[in-house]
Amino acid sequence: MSTAKKFAGQTAIYGLSTIISRMIYFVLTPIYTRTLPVGGNGIFTALYGNASIVNAILAFGMETTYFRYLQKREDNKQQVYNNAFGVVIAVSIVFLAFCLLFLNPIINYLQAGVVKDHADYAFYVKCFLVILVVDAFCVIPFAKIRADGRPMKYAIIKCINILFVMTFNLFFLFGIPFIIKHQLPGAQWVAGWYRPHWVGYVFLANSAASVLTVFLLLPEILKLKLKFDVSMFSEMFTYSWPILIANISFIINESLDKAMLKQMLPQAISDQEVGIYGICAKIALFLSIFVQAFRLGAEPFFFSHAKNKNSGETYARIMNYFVITVAVICVALVANVNLLAFIIIGKQTHVVHNHVVNNIYWSGLGVVPPLLFGYLSLGIYMNLSVWYKLSDQTKYGLYISGIGALLTIVLNWWLIPKYSYMASAWISLTAYATMMVLSYLWGQKNYPIPYNLKKNLAYIIIAIVLVYLSFSVFKRNIFAGNALLLLFVAGAFYTEKKELKAIFNKR
Repeated sequence: MSTAKKFAGQTAIYGLSTIISRMIYFVLTPIYTRTLPVGGNGIFTALYGNASIVNAILAFGMETTYFRYLQKREDNKQQVYNNAFGVVIAVSIVFLAFCLLFLNPIINYLQAGVVKDHADYAFYVKCFLVILVVDAFCVIPFAKIRADGRPMKYAIIKCINILFVMTFNLFFLFGIPFIIKHQLPGAQWVAGWYRPHWVGYVFLANSAASVLTVFLLLPEILKLKLKFDVSMFSEMFTYSWPILIANISFIINESLDKAMLKQMLPQAISDQEVGIYGICAKIALFLSIFVQAFRLGAEPFFFSHAKNKNSGETYARIMNYFVITVAVICVALVANVNLLAFIIIGKQTHVVHNHVVNNIYWSGLGVVPPLLFGYLSLGIYMNLSVWYKLSDQTKYGLYISGIGALLTIVLNWWLIPKYSYMASAWISLTAYATMMVLSYLWGQKNYPIPYNLKKNLAYIIIAIVLVYLSFSVFKRNIFAGNALLLLFVAGAFYTEKKELKAIFNKR
């Protein structure tokens, strides 16, 4: 099997598991909205809003470092696993000890002055700590599965985790009330302790699913040996800490615009504007699923093929097909943006007291094209980032992410008061496009890879033109948009058919 075909197959499996997990969470969101009180949803959102930064800190950049050192220390892969896993465990233990030591101040801070329900908040925080620490504990075992080229096992474990979360949630939110209502066996005992519409069951379900994942990963976890190589760790730390800071900068870049919208817009409209931006941005997240799936497959693949004679040509070929794929997805999403908006947002208009009222969320669809091309730029940047990871110059990842975060902060501060969330959407594109360009320029200088720049730019420019025509000229007409999409796909297939035939005929 050709390396390109193998990579495509693995990425498809990672993509399928990512889509399934996102879809299940997509289903759970309206369930939470309808069954939990508004305050309960607020608690859930507030805690999970901090999860991405904490997860990045606990992983300590060791996931990428593990892949790199497997390739650098092929003679001692077991010690690389011991070191990477050991660091994450140590950081997680220190984090847990710190949180338990200051548990009451943390609870009081999260309560934000609410005096009642202290015991409930304590339960939420303890469950959340279990989720954070256990998920960090699983980072390196999952990385080992990816490095070993076992995407199916990765996908199965992830899907079991998500299905367990959903089953547990449905049981507590609907199953137990059904048992009590119909006086099924055990109803009296269950009624003695069950609390309807309690958000604690959501945290309990997620923490139980995280613990279940540990048991599913036991074959990998038990391969850990309590042997730590200090000299190797010193090298790994030098490599990993810029990645840690870069990851935190990236998270800031992803989430800060919403916080700035909330703070910088007039109080009378800030919640509404943030809500419109957040809901419409979900359409662009369909592309981010593919980008995430690509990253899951690409990172271990790139490192494992670094010493191959034609590795540069392989990376360039993967870039070609990545650009084509994300360009097609961009055009497809914009061509069908009205249909997606109807599914996610609802009808464009509705009748209230014999008056036609516009659905205000539809006014925010203009953010979709710039956000899509922002994710396209981010995906290309992830593809390009192989150069500084393979050349052990991870400081450039820190520089690039830092510049992106700085652009996000300065431009949002300057433009939000005048242009609201539309500014944030275009600034997101500006930041990611800048990161992409900087990575390409520095990469070609320090670690040249023969990317087909003209070809990749041609596909991106054609996609931009087609998106403009579909969205602005044809006013999001689904038939005109999909006609342009078919034309684009046909043109791409005709251009690439010889190479595609060679790839899929190769054994």
